[in-house]
Amino acid sequence: MQIQKFDEMNASPEQVRAHYQAYADWLALQPDDVMQARREEAEMIFRRVGITFAVYGAKDEDGSGTERLIPFDLIPRIIPADEWQSMEAGLVQRVNALNRFIHDVYHGQEIIKAGIVPAEQIFQNAQFRPEMMNVDVPGGVYSHISGIDIVRAPDASGKGEYYVLEDNLRVPSGVSYMLEDRKMMMRLFPELFAQNRVAPVAHYPDLLLETLRAVSPAHSAQPTVVVLTPGMYNSAYFEHAFLAQQMGVELVEGQDLFVKDDFVYMRTTRGPKRVDVIYRRVDDDFLDPLVFRPTSTLGCAGLLDVYRKGNVTLCNAIGTGVADDKSIYPYVPKMIEFYLGEKPILNNVPTFMGRNADDLKYILANLKDLVVKEVHGAGGYGMLVGPASTKAEIEDFRKAVEANPGGYIAQPTLSLSTCPTYVEKGIAPRHIDLRPFVLSGKTVQMVPGGLTRVALKEGSLVVNSSQGGGTKDTWILER
Repeated sequence: MQIQKFDEMNASPEQVRAHYQAYADWLALQPDDVMQARREEAEMIFRRVGITFAVYGAKDEDGSGTERLIPFDLIPRIIPADEWQSMEAGLVQRVNALNRFIHDVYHGQEIIKAGIVPAEQIFQNAQFRPEMMNVDVPGGVYSHISGIDIVRAPDASGKGEYYVLEDNLRVPSGVSYMLEDRKMMMRLFPELFAQNRVAPVAHYPDLLLETLRAVSPAHSAQPTVVVLTPGMYNSAYFEHAFLAQQMGVELVEGQDLFVKDDFVYMRTTRGPKRVDVIYRRVDDDFLDPLVFRPTSTLGCAGLLDVYRKGNVTLCNAIGTGVADDKSIYPYVPKMIEFYLGEKPILNNVPTFMGRNADDLKYILANLKDLVVKEVHGAGGYGMLVGPASTKAEIEDFRKAVEANPGGYIAQPTLSLSTCPTYVEKGIAPRHIDLRPFVLSGKTVQMVPGGLTRVALKEGSLVVNSSQGGGTKDTWILER
């Protein structure tokens, strides 16, 4: 069977899609040596600015050290205005429903009572935090910054359809690369932005700060916002420092914070300063050693108590992970119908759940054709891509699924859309995905676009930077 493919730029080998036409005409006129020089320039600038991410231990496959540059590709991913409008509406709808769901889980649990989501899926979930029961958070918003991963695959008629692959609601990263990629493109090819009406993304830090201030505790007219980082050895440290700098707020570590008289303070050269909103880039487990992991030095002792009293806001809220678990993902379309009374605008990828006996039977019989993922897995690890695996790998995975069926979900191997990309020998199609960043405060808003990740290995579907993926600038056309 011939798998249908969808190329973002080319409708056929001879025909460029209408929204790419102006770019394709420009690209055809560029000499190869000029583009090669631009690629080298981009790499040099990224190195100089220090736009790197860290890779740990055994994942550092080629031994090139922990600090890595994320490869950047010069050919943008372009989305026409009408497609973006529909995607944006779908994202707003989805994030609203997910926030409603998290509020419900920690309050009335109506969705469990209605028999839509099984109780054990929530209460046995490692990300469920009983400490958050009946805690009211400002505006009922739990996931203030959501990174929703979207892929595109051909439907039966060969037209590209967008699907949500996963919801990242805890500490989603990658937005700094979206901003730096755009900056780089504007620096290297200013003429392109004069010729094409590309929607801007540079105001993201302003929107982020507005979102964070909007959910500050009521007692503060001029709220103090900080970014809490686990420190410079974290893989996304560049981003933490970048966003704090762009917003004009302090970047702090756990040791800079302390609790006194039911408020959180940060140590400054001018003495203690009260903190109202913490944009935390630290996982739940490490936030408060008095409640979660007692050995953690990354958080602040007593933080949860202040939080529950409503004297500080954490973004994202504690316990959001219960909604972005891969075992909860299949229920999101039903959540949209349950809380909003609407049909989902963006579809899920069809998903089989190991915890259902019929689904399990199907998964085990079709491992060679499916993508099987650990429910708590991240970063592209702990997954099996059936068509790209050996018989021995499939059999090993079979044993793992049989030993813990509830720990796995499976999805059909989608033929992810491709976009022309610079490779060693010229330009070739490579698979891509998209992570738009959705901000929820008083309203839900986002900048037009997101982070496009590209799988640089031929045939690979894994776009994660820790496994050799790169990034592209994402253009949303304004007309």
